[in-house]
Amino acid sequence: MSEQRITISISSVLLVVATGLLLVLLWQLRSLLVTVMIAVVLAASIAPVVNWAETFRIRRWVAAILTYLLLLGGFTGVGLLIGPAAIEQIDRLIRQVPVYAEALRVLAEGLASRLDNTPPELVSQFFNTQALTGWVIRSTQQLLLRSYGITRGIVGGFFTLIFAILLSGYMVADSRTLIKSVVRLFPQPWEDRLEAQVLPVGQRMGGYIRGRVLVSAILGLATAVGLSVLGMPDFAIGLGAIAGVTNLIPFLGPILGSVPALIVAISKGGWLFLWVLILFVIIQNLETYVLDPLLVGTSVGIHPLYQLLAVIGGVQVLGIIGALIVPPWFAGASALIENLYLKPKVMAQRREAQARVKANAVPVTPSA
Repeated sequence: MSEQRITISISSVLLVVATGLLLVLLWQLRSLLVTVMIAVVLAASIAPVVNWAETFRIRRWVAAILTYLLLLGGFTGVGLLIGPAAIEQIDRLIRQVPVYAEALRVLAEGLASRLDNTPPELVSQFFNTQALTGWVIRSTQQLLLRSYGITRGIVGGFFTLIFAILLSGYMVADSRTLIKSVVRLFPQPWEDRLEAQVLPVGQRMGGYIRGRVLVSAILGLATAVGLSVLGMPDFAIGLGAIAGVTNLIPFLGPILGSVPALIVAISKGGWLFLWVLILFVIIQNLETYVLDPLLVGTSVGIHPLYQLLAVIGGVQVLGIIGALIVPPWFAGASALIENLYLKPKVMAQRREAQARVKANAVPVTPSA
């Protein structure tokens, strides 16, 4: 019976140990990695504006500073315009959650009594006002804590965002030097190939986030106006702000944004719930068939199912932050795979097919 010996070289052991140490180091630096991911997304978003300003012989670092100052001024103006009213309305919504939960319980008891002989006590167990309110608060807290846990709390999250903005500005201002220093780490011909992919990857990531923000702003405004027309002016701005912010999250965001408005409509009674539901159906179709193709377009370039999985995976790992930054990174990775693997593969298959056709071609000899 022959014996089989398994030899393990010192280099293999060192490689395994180095890989393990690298994974431990990356885990310890996960907060910094998330900050870099946010900075790259922000840099890709403002890069076209900086490139356009550079055509007027404005230095890149000056153009980057001016771009951020304009964005800061715009967001500050919008915040001062609608911020106080939105915060006040959202605060009133949170304080009235028990009232809305009680209205849902009463409605459920009424429906149950009409449909069959279900005792009201059984319905009350499912619509326990205090338990439902506590569950909503706990679920929201867990989602926020998972998002802030990466950045060591609310204060840490604020400073992380500031650092990400500064880092993204530096990335845009000195992008050419940074790109060359990174791609030089790879051997030829990968150095030139990766450098050529920086522009399409950046366009796909930046185009996605710019379109997403613009679509969310339009839908938030449309929601506020629609709810005001339907008879909910007391909460229109707050519910519109919730719908606009949640719409930044693909697929899941529009559903999450419609839930508060529908709950308020149910508590008010009458046909208001139906009209609010129709409003959100119209807004959702407007986003799907008009705004997304027009403003976001094919910036993602991947199947919607994979986009949904990217959103869910981002939420599981990073919370709300992951739902915002993972999809553009996924879009950039898809552009990289498409240009470096899929397209060369198709071209190689076509060349092979053409070569086989030429090889099987029978030459025609002229007759004597």
